[in-house]
Amino acid sequence: MIALLLAGSIAAAISLIGTGWLERVMRTRGRSQPILELNAANKRVPQHQHKAGTPTMGGLAVLVAATSAYLLTHLRKGVVFSNQTLVMLGGVLVMAMIGFVDDYIKVTKKRNRGVLWRLKGYITLLVSFGIAAVLVLITDIDTHLSLTRADLPGWQLGPVVWVIWAGTIIFCTANAVNVTDGLDGLAGGAAMFAFCAFAVIAFVGFRNHHLYPSIVNPYDLAVFAAAFAGACAGFLWWNAAPAKIFMGDVGALALGTALALLALATNTQLLLPVLCGLNVIEIGSVAVQMGVFKATKGRRRLFRLSPIHHHFEMAGWAETTVIIRFWLIAGFLVMCGLGLFIADFTNRAG
Repeated sequence: MIALLLAGSIAAAISLIGTGWLERVMRTRGRSQPILELNAANKRVPQHQHKAGTPTMGGLAVLVAATSAYLLTHLRKGVVFSNQTLVMLGGVLVMAMIGFVDDYIKVTKKRNRGVLWRLKGYITLLVSFGIAAVLVLITDIDTHLSLTRADLPGWQLGPVVWVIWAGTIIFCTANAVNVTDGLDGLAGGAAMFAFCAFAVIAFVGFRNHHLYPSIVNPYDLAVFAAAFAGACAGFLWWNAAPAKIFMGDVGALALGTALALLALATNTQLLLPVLCGLNVIEIGSVAVQMGVFKATKGRRRLFRLSPIHHHFEMAGWAETTVIIRFWLIAGFLVMCGLGLFIADFTNRAG
């Protein structure tokens, strides 16, 4: 438990200091996020032009903080690395690099979309399958379909099907967090709740390894999750509305990848849509909106604007109201997911 507290505290401190320093550097150099003007003549459309000039790529500070805290915590006696968690960290950094390239193009070319935006989906999908394949090839990760543990429902997928399944999970979660990152602090706050839940799940697996034998070094996974939770907390000091700095794709893709990998490593794959329920709602709203729009040949839209947080802005909710209420939804869903895990644990242990 001490290692988890250390990882979270170190990450929060580094993120708090590092994000503030990065915000000043990026602002001085003019590295700001271009803002897309949707319709200046329509006052019902949420206008975010007041955010023009806000620095972006704050996710770099989150990554540095989480990685540094994770590594530094291993100086403590008894905290050992696992090849599985190191592969996970490598996968997160690779996905973050894709986001960094796209962010860099945005701020240097002053475009709301980087030139990679048409290809980014294909690139992240290939990387997602690559991460899953490496996990199967060089680690002992379990390849069962799982809800709260490997033997529930316990269907053995086999390495090939599992790579396809896991790669899809990584791809969808990374992009779901990216879609959620549309309002100040929304994605970071929701991710922090989910990382805390995974830290609890992994720690329970560590203390009761006889009940969760398929989890590889759950203590290391708990430290990993705690480090990312702390890094999100420190970042929110600067990213809370009105944001001084944005996360950028570099942070959103990294956080989504980390959450997906934690679900795969802790055998809670089917629990992930509950723990990351807000992200599911956000990306689901985009999918439904596109489906309705195409089905009606452009005549109808289900939401006023997607992702769904913009729908409520157009309904008259203030941005901070949307954020806080969505945080409450995210927290409630995380508690539901964690409750399902604890209920299954106590049933087996008791």
